[in-house]
Amino acid sequence: MANPLYDRLFGAHSGKTTPFLHLPDGRVLTHQDFLERIAQIAHVLTQTGLTPGDRVAVQVEKSPEALALYGACVQAGLIFLPLNTAYTADELSYFIENSGASLVVCDSKSKTMLAPIASQLNASLETLNANGTGTLTDQADSKPAHFETVDRSGDDLAAFLYTSGTTGRSKGAMLTQNNLLSNSETLVQEWRFTARDVLLHALPIFHTHGLFVASNVTLLAGGAMIFLPKFDLDVVIETLPNATTMMGVPTFYTRLLGDERFTGDLTRHMRLFISGSAPLLAETHVQFESRTGHRILERYGMTETNMNTSNPYDGERRAGTVGFPLPGVELKITDPASGNTLPHGDVGQIEVRGANVFKGYWQMPEKTAAELREDGFFITGDLGKIDEDGYVHIVGRNKDLIISGGYNIYPKEIELLLDDQPGVLESAVIGVAHPDFGETVLGVIVPAPSETPDIDAIMLAVQTQLARFKHPRKLILIDELPRNTMGKVQKNILRDSYKDMFTG
Repeated sequence: MANPLYDRLFGAHSGKTTPFLHLPDGRVLTHQDFLERIAQIAHVLTQTGLTPGDRVAVQVEKSPEALALYGACVQAGLIFLPLNTAYTADELSYFIENSGASLVVCDSKSKTMLAPIASQLNASLETLNANGTGTLTDQADSKPAHFETVDRSGDDLAAFLYTSGTTGRSKGAMLTQNNLLSNSETLVQEWRFTARDVLLHALPIFHTHGLFVASNVTLLAGGAMIFLPKFDLDVVIETLPNATTMMGVPTFYTRLLGDERFTGDLTRHMRLFISGSAPLLAETHVQFESRTGHRILERYGMTETNMNTSNPYDGERRAGTVGFPLPGVELKITDPASGNTLPHGDVGQIEVRGANVFKGYWQMPEKTAAELREDGFFITGDLGKIDEDGYVHIVGRNKDLIISGGYNIYPKEIELLLDDQPGVLESAVIGVAHPDFGETVLGVIVPAPSETPDIDAIMLAVQTQLARFKHPRKLILIDELPRNTMGKVQKNILRDSYKDMFTG
């Protein structure tokens, strides 16, 4: 037996002194350096009492050690659960309890907040800071630089990623070793990644884009990463000449285009720019190609499946589309009511099937059955069509999902909070176009009779209880919400009414 994910992504580079991580302070970690750190952390995890299949909940800033913690979980057969650094205590409590995490790893600054939660849920707590210090690495420093890899099969779970439905209740998507490995193998092939590539990595690693796409692809190819803590425009422009590839969300590219230093000369050595996590405006495609001569490659994926489609590496990268289904991925457009496959050109719900599709939602068999068909097709909740040339177009989301700056935001969660505020009768939360983030959150509030809600107080309540990326950019008071004859709120009318609010 073996451990396919560890063996292919990490173990294959044993003994290599080739660069893996180029860090902002000038340090370079080789592949072997990185594997040794993984082994040391794996010793800490197992000596804490964790056994294969246990969950490790992680809310830490991006660092080489945080990436090594992911590798250590894979090597020790543990299930890695990365959590957004913006999540509040209330949100984290749910994730830790629902996942049954045996260990919580957090920043030292969060220890006071999380210690009571971890203790109540019988989970151990370790710390890991952005600079690599913390109780986890303090212990790892004295551990052996070799760890006997735990046997796992391709069907064993490797990670949980939490996503939400329109009810606001988060669901733990269970991802297997095969889910992650098969997708990485496909992307390395389709995007032509090799050991010669240097990826400019400015994405967070608590999200599938930065972790299971960018990092896994680079690991599998044996390449290197310029590993930045976040997207800093000055730093990205400074380090771009040392990269060959870049993955980003649309916001990265609009901000680069807004800087006169971003020129064709700066990018002439680059092999590939990839965009995802949110729709890229056709206007951005045109401006980017005009400025640099590069055509951004746009793709489509989601938490439960990783990548499903991609525009071609060779051939036309068509603006406004997400390209073709990846090899090994079946994609069809179906009627939401009947489930019947629709002809090309018709709009319907997108369903996908392949080795990339997750195993189901943790402890939610009914939700799994509702979204994952018995024949293996996953109902994505996205609406789309396939044109006459076979390109896939995303035309909407039948769950009213908002994607802002690459982050998924579920209106119902925010609406429940708004509805609970003094003076509020009801609310609707919608996504409207934003020049920087693709979409942003707008809250529409109907006051209770004879009441005048305090907008500032409501915004403060939102900021206290929800992660920053979920905060409405603006709250608007209106007399009543538009409804159809069945009483359903017509969010399409609201979106149309306020579509130009932030774009002029």
